[in-house]
Amino acid sequence: MLLASFAILAGLILLVWSADKFVLGAAATAKQLGMSPLLIGMTIVSLGTSAPEIFVSATASLQGSGVLAIGNAIGSNIANIGLVLGITALIAPLPIQSKMLKKEIPILLLVTVIAGFALQNFNIDLIDSIIMFICLGVTLFWLFNESNDQGIAGMDEEEAQELNSLSRGQAFFWLIASLITLLVSSQILVWGAVEVARYFGISELIIGLSIIAIGTSLPELAASVASALKGHHDIAIGNVVGSNIFNLLAVMPIPGLVATTEVGQEVLFRDYGTMLLMTVFLIGFIYIFRAKGRVGRSAGSILLLGYFSYLGLLMYQA
Repeated sequence: MLLASFAILAGLILLVWSADKFVLGAAATAKQLGMSPLLIGMTIVSLGTSAPEIFVSATASLQGSGVLAIGNAIGSNIANIGLVLGITALIAPLPIQSKMLKKEIPILLLVTVIAGFALQNFNIDLIDSIIMFICLGVTLFWLFNESNDQGIAGMDEEEAQELNSLSRGQAFFWLIASLITLLVSSQILVWGAVEVARYFGISELIIGLSIIAIGTSLPELAASVASALKGHHDIAIGNVVGSNIFNLLAVMPIPGLVATTEVGQEVLFRDYGTMLLMTVFLIGFIYIFRAKGRVGRSAGSILLLGYFSYLGLLMYQA
């Protein structure tokens, strides 16, 4: 039990660290090979922020714990909205980017509805996974048709400077080293989570929705809080919206590629329902406060309260 708990802690620390270095190394390598900043931002950086969830989902699915992977995807989305944006908005009001209302927000709502249809028969199978991966490709293509090619989307100035300072050899080293660490830390984390779930008699779904979801959302939380403290928090909402889109289209379908993964009714009604409600609340706040141009502390308090209420429900039912 002690070893499993340590495995979860060590796995999360290594996962968060390696995910950050993976984005840096992959983006720098792509830049060295001549990829445009826009394409780097829309593919490597955007998908890279979901790297912890993707690797954990793949590892769990291959080990026969597909329900943990689905819980991780849904739980991470709930944590991103309630925990990450809630805390960040309490530190400093979040600016609303007008262009996000035209593309990312409608896409997030549509993708969330599609995820609900995939879960309505209480499983994720190969057909569901293929459809969602097709939607991922369409989404990337649509988002790529941006007119602004200045800077790398999803990166602040300091991260962009660090990327530009890396040589080709350094970029390739961090890419390979972080990729190996991601694989190893995912294995450690999933093993520890499954062992703890068995020891306490808690379902793997609950572990995925809570501990693993919070852990894999730590990169977004750390980046958003750090940016808010520095006054560079204008991309916080955009990063969370983008991460949630990729969690549903690139993470949740993974178990279905390995085997049809059955889920209980609570996944659709409790967990997906909470994710849908939190998403609607976020979109509602964005539209309500768009005249002011920012989402303030009152909205952040509501999101954070909603998240802790959901965690309380999970713990009670566990």
